[in-house]
Amino acid sequence: MNSNRSFISRRTLLGGLALTFAADRGWAAEQPLVLANADFRGSLDASHFGIQPGDADQSAKAFNAMLQEAANRDQPVFLPPGTYRLSNIILPTNCRLTGVPGLTRIHYSGDGAFLTANGGKRITLSGLSIDGANRWLADDQPGLLTFRDVDTLDLTDNEITGAARNALSLEKCGGRLGSNRISGAADAGIYAVESRSLTIKDNWIADCADGGILVHRWSNATDGSVISGNRITGIGARSGGTGQYGNGINVFRAGNVQVSNNHISDCAFTAIRANSASNIQITANQCLGSGETAIYSEFAFEGAMITDNLIDGAANGIASVNFNEGGRLSLINSNIIRNLRLTAPYEMDGNYFGIGLSAEADTVVADNLIENAPRWGMVLGWGPYLRNVSVTGNIIRKAGVGCAVSVVEGAGSALISNNLFSDMAEAAIAGFRWQERASGDLISSGATAFPHLTLTGNRAA
Repeated sequence: MNSNRSFISRRTLLGGLALTFAADRGWAAEQPLVLANADFRGSLDASHFGIQPGDADQSAKAFNAMLQEAANRDQPVFLPPGTYRLSNIILPTNCRLTGVPGLTRIHYSGDGAFLTANGGKRITLSGLSIDGANRWLADDQPGLLTFRDVDTLDLTDNEITGAARNALSLEKCGGRLGSNRISGAADAGIYAVESRSLTIKDNWIADCADGGILVHRWSNATDGSVISGNRITGIGARSGGTGQYGNGINVFRAGNVQVSNNHISDCAFTAIRANSASNIQITANQCLGSGETAIYSEFAFEGAMITDNLIDGAANGIASVNFNEGGRLSLINSNIIRNLRLTAPYEMDGNYFGIGLSAEADTVVADNLIENAPRWGMVLGWGPYLRNVSVTGNIIRKAGVGCAVSVVEGAGSALISNNLFSDMAEAAIAGFRWQERASGDLISSGATAFPHLTLTGNRAA
């Protein structure tokens, strides 16, 4: 250890912070920036490597040398307040880079790559304000920050803005992304593929052009990610499509994922979309102002628990569908779904919007409250794709048809019992052949013409 190096006490540190604050405002122009030449106990002094905040671009070679030296010595690196302009920074294994939240600013200078890691046991970034300034990234850089094969990635209390692609791109990484503020990404805020039990918790993600949090895999497999407590808002669909983009949280081919207690608003398409994601739990989320279906479990999945969510404002509320692709085995319970509309970001043959809830195969639908569904409160099955659906104890208020159930030849069994329908414009329960109504109101006439249906204890108020 350098014998000339002096460690600072808590009192000295606080005094230095005060002087830094004053200097930034011209109140103490003659005073030195105490933190610029001081470091936390046990951390490496950035100034010894010629790294100083300022307007000029920093040397990538010197910065990388500093990070590698700190990693070799098992020491963190503390960056004092100020602006550091950098490109092509490689984060080595055991890198721990910290700053003062809101005051330590790292700006991308636009030379192809910014902050990257390829392999490593553990990498930590905290307290940094990272700005990509929407500058060009090389083709092999899917994110402003790109991490591959990092066992434990710990990103906490960072602010990340202005990414020309994804803000964070992770491949085959584990660890935790927590309490970060991410905004203005041209693609997604967080893109994580082939994760290793990743935790994404308590982040704020806003105004990203194509997606909020994406947890994907190249093929169907266990993923184990936990996505909880995040606040996501203002997600667009710049790349178009019919749901590939524009989702607050998108889980694709990733099994055993938990999505809980997130606050998601103003997404162009879906608040939470799970595609071919088995054993997914979507619980206690608040989904406001979705452009299309608020919560989706679709295509080849087995096992989806969609419980205790609040949905207000969407084209459709909840859909657990695509039995034709193997989608089956759901529990849809204790959700509030309200204020749906007949329009979506794209036009579709037929009339499939304004629906509270859709279910198709091996599914329990219980104790949900649906209000203001201008087309159908619930849809059970689609054509012949209906099997073993139990619908009990739900309240549907203000809908066109309360429950639209498939009566196409080949449709499987459905139990519709003890549901309450209030203020239906057309019928409480009606049989449908795809989108065409094929029966009167079954709540009064019964389902004797359709032996695959069992109706009991339902009431129209």
